[in-house]
Amino acid sequence: MPLGTLLFTWCFGRRVGIDALGNRYYHRRRPFGLRNDRRWVLYKGVAEASKVPPEWNAWLHYTTDALPDPKRQRRAWEKPHVPNPSGSAEAYRPAGHTLQGGRRARGTGDYEPWIPS
Repeated sequence: MPLGTLLFTWCFGRRVGIDALGNRYYHRRRPFGLRNDRRWVLYKGVAEASKVPPEWNAWLHYTTDALPDPKRQRRAWEKPHVPNPSGSAEAYRPAGHTLQGGRRARGTGDYEPWIPS
């Protein structure tokens, strides 16, 4: 984490919460200038924006001023937040991908290639 960000957080920030992934959320202690509130996140581990759950994303982007309630019961249809796995070992690789062996099932015969005349 950059030293400047840590110093700014230490001098001006007030922690308002931590999410399930360990990311810490802050806002400015005292108003400064035209914008009274500045909000930011210190990521646990690699700084990746997709690690921010939707409820904290809404707070960070001023969609809501209410902080997420950690005791809120999730609905039965809600899945837990998962960061975007693209570019990692957990990324989806379909059959035929070079990292999956580069082989896939043969076509069914319903494909007819375009041949220019």
